[in-house]
Amino acid sequence: MTTTASAMPSSSAMADGVTQTTDVFGPGCASVPQDPANKGSLQGMVSDPVATAASNNPLLTKLVAAVTAANLGDTLNSKPAITVFAPYDPAFAELGDAKFQELAADPTTLGKILAFHVVDKRYDAKGLESAGTVKSLTGQDLKVEGTGDAMTVNGAPVLCGNIPTKNATVFVIGKVLSPPAA
Repeated sequence: MTTTASAMPSSSAMADGVTQTTDVFGPGCASVPQDPANKGSLQGMVSDPVATAASNNPLLTKLVAAVTAANLGDTLNSKPAITVFAPYDPAFAELGDAKFQELAADPTTLGKILAFHVVDKRYDAKGLESAGTVKSLTGQDLKVEGTGDAMTVNGAPVLCGNIPTKNATVFVIGKVLSPPAA
């Protein structure tokens, strides 16, 4: 498994946004479990749909709790090809426990925030770079800037990108994104 902080993923990522574990990039990839037998490792996440895969990853426990509170797990798992910008646990910690609990108690608001982190098309890093701006499930724009280890989504750094799951390409990001007020 490659977890280097290379500037660009390998060329094996495909035009349909489907990636392989050798395509991952970013400094945060080293924090993903390395044992292929671990369901939360890159290899362990490949065969599971995205919400299930995330539930096995120790970096995404707060995201999984939020998805569960908003009743979005089945929705995310059933979508055929999506891109997920997944805030890792320290990004949720920045919100504070009180704010997290407040959001967890309001599934409608939480669902809108989480939907802002999902794109209804599967992209790999090169596809995101080419697109520049993509539409979230809320219909609002997400701006992708930079490349490789310098890639950001609405200013949030991509810590580990091109993570493959059965139905999604995941980009672990360092911030919870806030959708613009409608």
